[in-house]
Amino acid sequence: MMNLKRFMTLAAATAILAVASSQSSQADDYPSKTVTVVVPFAAGGNTDTFGRLVAEQLDKRLGQRFIVENKPGAGGNIGLGDLARSKPDGYTIGMGTVSSNAINQTLYKTLPYDKEKGFAPISLIASLPNVLVVNPDKIKANSVEELITFLKSEPGKHTYASSGVGTSIHLAGELLATKADLKITHVPYKGSSQAILDVVAGHVDMMFDNIPTAAQQVKAGKVKALAVTSLEKASLLPDVPTMASVIPGFEATSWHGLFAPAGTPPEIVEKLSKEVQAIIADPAMQEKLKAMGVTPVGNTSAEFQAFIDSETAKWAEVIKAANVPLQ
Repeated sequence: MMNLKRFMTLAAATAILAVASSQSSQADDYPSKTVTVVVPFAAGGNTDTFGRLVAEQLDKRLGQRFIVENKPGAGGNIGLGDLARSKPDGYTIGMGTVSSNAINQTLYKTLPYDKEKGFAPISLIASLPNVLVVNPDKIKANSVEELITFLKSEPGKHTYASSGVGTSIHLAGELLATKADLKITHVPYKGSSQAILDVVAGHVDMMFDNIPTAAQQVKAGKVKALAVTSLEKASLLPDVPTMASVIPGFEATSWHGLFAPAGTPPEIVEKLSKEVQAIIADPAMQEKLKAMGVTPVGNTSAEFQAFIDSETAKWAEVIKAANVPLQ
């Protein structure tokens, strides 16, 4: 009996070692063929830009092609649904954002993937602040304090644009309205490019927008920047104060990270995470991202997951407090 028990124990230990060895070998050999990088938004946007920057460097560092495939639609849900259903072997990975991977979890009644366990986070690539801009002919304010006073004097009469329902740009406006007890009307667009043009034209009074695009209009004098939504001042608009300096704790950044389908071997996720961290830490990449007004990050899978959890909880609270209709 003892011999059988010892044999079974030895067999189990051997099996565990074999699995561990197999997984290690799998990571060592990875990648051995082309990797698809799903971007769940249209080409030319920030998510696409970051995805292509990282894919190009992974291609060089790992010796295999990393090909970007754009699958836009439904606030990122179409592309992420495809990513979640992909074989979890590391050969299909994808980009995700604050909207697609933190806000949508509350905003949408149903999603084409498991809200809790759909993905394995690889690394947060970068975050970028939004900036609150106003049409100076429609909004008579030179600061957030003056804006709040002005909007309270004319409740319900003013509008703010966004790039679409449930985006970080939209919810930054809802966060302002909730925190400052304002009555302002949301006007959603299909993307921020047309939204900011309508603010310039005076069709809409104000908006939060991603700083790389809004900064051009600010510097041209077409809109007035009142505050940025990061906790620290932004390099592209260094003279513009933060929202947090007026409303403590106000933060609404747009972030972009890399994900794998749930069930991807941890060793492969870890290998990719270390590669992304090294890519982001490279001085040339740091300089390129900072020139875009972006904060480079590059963190571990565990750190990224903790960040996603905190962001999901924060935006769930804003969505519920603002009574944003579920999609």
